[in-house]
Amino acid sequence: MNANPLAAYRETRVKTASPGQLVVMLYDEALKQCNIAVELLGEGNKPRPDNIERINKSLVKVQDIVTELMASLDFEAGGDIAQNLFSLYIWFGRELLEANMQKDCARLTAVRDMIAELRGAWAEAASKSQSGSNSNVGVNIAG
Repeated sequence: MNANPLAAYRETRVKTASPGQLVVMLYDEALKQCNIAVELLGEGNKPRPDNIERINKSLVKVQDIVTELMASLDFEAGGDIAQNLFSLYIWFGRELLEANMQKDCARLTAVRDMIAELRGAWAEAASKSQSGSNSNVGVNIAG
């Protein structure tokens, strides 16, 4: 028996989610981590020294999520869409790395805004495919 009910709920939520819903969950966490980093960076791109490690931790999480999204692409089924997403994810990775090294809020904000757009599109697609059809072309979340 799991002693932490919240952890048990999250585990069940992930195990019962459709592939499209899993992608939305990944985007949600990426957005959450981007927002944490943006807040810690502040307006002037000069974060307090005690926030640098927390900023790095959040941005590394976003990079890990982007890597997971890249690994989930199905190039056979997804064709050009999968290839375009792959290229975009590579760009995200580069921008996140640069944003982290330079503590560049503008770069991070640009990535966050694009992730938010993609999240919206995936959420719409996932809600339309609730009936169980496989309309998440180009993504295969195995697990």
